[in-house]
Amino acid sequence: MFYFFIMVLVLIDQLIKLNIDKKFFPGESLPVIENIFHLTYVRNRGAGFGILAGKKYLLLLITALILVFLLIYRYKSRAGLLKDFALIFLIAGALGNFIDRVRLSYVIDYLDFRIWPVFNLADILINIGAGLLIISIWKSEGDTYEGG
Repeated sequence: MFYFFIMVLVLIDQLIKLNIDKKFFPGESLPVIENIFHLTYVRNRGAGFGILAGKKYLLLLITALILVFLLIYRYKSRAGLLKDFALIFLIAGALGNFIDRVRLSYVIDYLDFRIWPVFNLADILINIGAGLLIISIWKSEGDTYEGG
């Protein structure tokens, strides 16, 4: 089920991006809630906030290493539902953006809240996964603490 959930999330991410790419021109914006939330098509050639723009192969290498690390971490650490969901979200998000970089040389971003750089579902998955992983690690350390 672990890999099934990853595949479903990656598929949803890729279908949304494909739809944005077909229906919008780069830079085009559609207000959903005027001045609050827009769908805006951005081709991000970097990582978050556009850092490392144009460094496609470096970003692919970093992502591949992170994916390998996450899979090793899953199999070497103590099992837990919260940790598995964290890793599902992290891996699915990383794979979604990785596929864009391999296929297009950029990541399709489209969620625009006007006060933050434009982002996508994969970015949301990565952030949720990171938060859940922090909570999972924090909880597991709390379970092993015996006082002192």
